[in-house]
Amino acid sequence: MYKWLLAWRYLRTRYLALASIISVMLGVATLIVVNSVMAGFASKLRDRLRGLLSDIIIEHRSDNGFFGVEDKVRQVYEILGDRVAAVSPAIETFGILQFSYPHSREVITRPVIVIGVEPGSRARVGQFCQYLYTAENREHPEACFEVRGEIARRFRRAMEQWRWMQELRRPPPVPSRPVPMAPTFHDAVPPPFQADPESQAVLPPNPTPPELPAELREPSGIILGYSIATYRRPNAHVSDADKDIFLLRPGDRVTLMLLTAFDLPGHDGSQGIPRPMEETFAITDLFRSEMSEYDARLVFIHLKDMQRLRGMANRAKSLYIKLRDYSQDATEAIRLLSSSDAFPPQSFVVQTWEERQGSLLAAISIERGILNVLLFLIIAVAGFGILAIFYTIVVEKTRDIGILKALGASHGGILGLYLGYGLFLGLVGAGLGTALGIAITVYINEIEQAIARWTGQEVFNRSVYYFDQIPTDLQGSMVVLVNAGAVLIAVLASVFPALRAAMLHPARAVRWE
Repeated sequence: MYKWLLAWRYLRTRYLALASIISVMLGVATLIVVNSVMAGFASKLRDRLRGLLSDIIIEHRSDNGFFGVEDKVRQVYEILGDRVAAVSPAIETFGILQFSYPHSREVITRPVIVIGVEPGSRARVGQFCQYLYTAENREHPEACFEVRGEIARRFRRAMEQWRWMQELRRPPPVPSRPVPMAPTFHDAVPPPFQADPESQAVLPPNPTPPELPAELREPSGIILGYSIATYRRPNAHVSDADKDIFLLRPGDRVTLMLLTAFDLPGHDGSQGIPRPMEETFAITDLFRSEMSEYDARLVFIHLKDMQRLRGMANRAKSLYIKLRDYSQDATEAIRLLSSSDAFPPQSFVVQTWEERQGSLLAAISIERGILNVLLFLIIAVAGFGILAIFYTIVVEKTRDIGILKALGASHGGILGLYLGYGLFLGLVGAGLGTALGIAITVYINEIEQAIARWTGQEVFNRSVYYFDQIPTDLQGSMVVLVNAGAVLIAVLASVFPALRAAMLHPARAVRWE
């Protein structure tokens, strides 16, 4: 019993122990915060990637896609049976988006990734509808591309303004008029060889711009990435209600340019080259996944519009498949689809969403492992601090150790005394570090905002990272593991000083006292 009482007294009265406790506390808190942020980043990224894609993706190797969309969807149901919850076709390609901001004549051109989807089926295979900005479209995603109501009225006003701007850009008509020829060397040519002296040059009239359509046709709808239509107000913080300024809104007009997948065969039977296609769309909604990389590049249109523009009637590039139980059925579903004659491997690539994004997920896992190793060295440094402090204590307490042994304390008792002291140091440091780490993890976004306001520098740059807020995922198993590691290091660091103290002879310990 005396071992624990003395160890507790040493802990309360020795100020040297405070340095070890602080070292362990900071190491544990740092590990908890970093692991929580990395786990939150990985978890949220996986959730977003899976929501943007689906459980399984079947993609044709050719940009021309495959023919017979309904037949391929039916074959998926036949191959997988009850494992399938939903299937959605899609076409993905690169495009050029052109638009003008309100009250500006400058035309903005941006490269984008254009995805043609069926909104109803797409909402069933992923989280497409959850990322729509308008609540009405989130509840009824099948109508998210319809131009109706206030959107249609705003689009008509935008088109009328565009027509008015085009009229202003027309050059004023200049009538053709005769221009006398200036005297030249030809005037000295003998009369038989001279041209008609009354000959005059006539300037051609200005070219007439193409006529604008008298009636505006019903436009197709388009969904833009949130970052395309907005920009972050300078020095704005996430908590500010007006941090984002809308430059484009539902109802505004944009022009989309794509390349056709293939052209009609030429007269000699050869395949034609892709042709550029251009069409005006009305913005019906914004897509906000809270991943800046996707919100700044993705554009969605209806699959029928994509097929029409690219000349891909009854064709698609990919099939997105939602399974009823991904964890149990994914491996078997991949095997069945890959071995089926409907999706031969020379023409189709069958992957899970994790395989599709394997490089990104692997990079995050590697970074997390490296950070854990590096940060665990902090606790190792604290362990060496405990080792040094314990040697100092053993030297200072040599007389006390001799007296205890003279009173009958065994080698095991002295060894247990200093091991218990190390255990107390580890437990107290780990406990304080856990409390500090959990507090920082819970309020990390508020702490980041406060630091940004005090320093004027943004700590978590939203334009660099994927998310608008720092994601966290506090896992109980991770906290227990970090605490166990910290306590174990503290105990191991006290082993060698404890052995030295236990091996002291009582007479030699008090010889110089």
